[in-house]
Amino acid sequence: MKRAGRFQFLRRSLLFRYLLIIIAALLFIPVVVPLTIVLYSTFGGFTREDPPEEYALYSSVDKLEIIWHEEARKLLGQPPEGITERLRALSETYHLARIFWVDNEGRTQLITVPSGPPLLEGGHAAREVPSYWTAADTVSFMKDSAALKPLAIVAFVGDQAAAGEGFMVMQIPEVITNVKYAQGLNTWYMVVMMIFFIVFIGSSWFFFIMIRRRLLRLQTAMVFTGREGLPKAVIPGKPDEIGRLEEAFNTMVTELAASRSRETEEEGLRKRLVADLSHDLRTPLTVIRSHLHVLGKEDLSARGQESLELMDQRIESLGGLIDNLLAYNLLNSGRMTLKLEQKDVLRLLRESAAAWYPLWEKEGYQIEIDLEAAPLYWDVDVSWFRRVLDNLFQNILRHARSGLYVGIFTEIRGGNRVLVILDHGGGLDGSTDSKGAGLGLSIVDLLLKRMELEWSMESTGQGTGITIWKRLPDRII
Repeated sequence: MKRAGRFQFLRRSLLFRYLLIIIAALLFIPVVVPLTIVLYSTFGGFTREDPPEEYALYSSVDKLEIIWHEEARKLLGQPPEGITERLRALSETYHLARIFWVDNEGRTQLITVPSGPPLLEGGHAAREVPSYWTAADTVSFMKDSAALKPLAIVAFVGDQAAAGEGFMVMQIPEVITNVKYAQGLNTWYMVVMMIFFIVFIGSSWFFFIMIRRRLLRLQTAMVFTGREGLPKAVIPGKPDEIGRLEEAFNTMVTELAASRSRETEEEGLRKRLVADLSHDLRTPLTVIRSHLHVLGKEDLSARGQESLELMDQRIESLGGLIDNLLAYNLLNSGRMTLKLEQKDVLRLLRESAAAWYPLWEKEGYQIEIDLEAAPLYWDVDVSWFRRVLDNLFQNILRHARSGLYVGIFTEIRGGNRVLVILDHGGGLDGSTDSKGAGLGLSIVDLLLKRMELEWSMESTGQGTGITIWKRLPDRII
């Protein structure tokens, strides 16, 4: 079972498939030579030129050697005239070859002239046969015969060196010995090898182009997302490495879709919970505040009156928090639309600051307001822009008591007019109520983005600065 499973795994491996291509190529190389011969014999034989019929006598050198040595044995003990006559008769049969013989004294007795192509040695005319042979001539001739330049069949007269009757030679022209009965075989071999390499390269290219196509399809699925912001699943291909990667990608997409669905469901539950809590808490808080108001009219000690005021402040803060929760829920769910109008925001800022001025003054804040400038028109929703300012001013009142400073003015930054709201408190990071302030600032962020306004906040231990501006084209504040 394990071997079968391992074999299945190898079959599904891209590396194993490409190794099969390489192994097939290596094993095919020894087949090329016999295949070339078969193809040449099948197709090339129809187009090749057969050699002349008279070359057939010289097609087998081994057969010629046997015939020549047999003729030499028959000439044992024959007089020179008989040897010459017999060799002359043989020259009529083998008229394309040069035949001569040398007696035991080194004299050349007969030289026939071939009627066919000339004898060549390395492309040049073959040397002349000397009329008298020296030892040097004999050695040189033997060396040339051993090198087959031209082909020479040598036999001792009588086919015995001890007979001492000389030697006889048949020289065959090189053009005859080099006749190839498969003249186009080399060309066929090159063609078959070329086809083989083209098939190998084509198979490799097709193998990798298919891998690349599948990877590009997977990359496209990863980059381009659908309406829900999630990538689309791909159709799995073969069960190889890329196929398993596609399956893993589809699993990831399915899990992301399920997670997004759960997140949407949880977000809906949270929004409904916030809305229900906001409405359900308002009624008891209103009742509690009314009873505190009645209780405040009773005769109480100074300490009791102080406790009532503290409870009233906390209930008021809790009411503001509930309002912020409800507003944040409405803004975040997109169920609230803003009516944008071109308004002078400096005027709105002055009006809002005037409403908060008595509260700051009562708490002992140092107030610095400088809004005496030309009108600044932005596209805003008046009521919600005032809500933004109220949240910012309320944060100053709650979280900047240590500094007792409020600064509201305009500045020019980067050629753009901005609104600046400062305090000298301990900063939101050091405030114990910073979480409550965070919800109000989240509402500020959502509202300003809906009105296409930019804002930034810098909060340190020396205070907090809020900057609001409308981004100019190709401008960065």
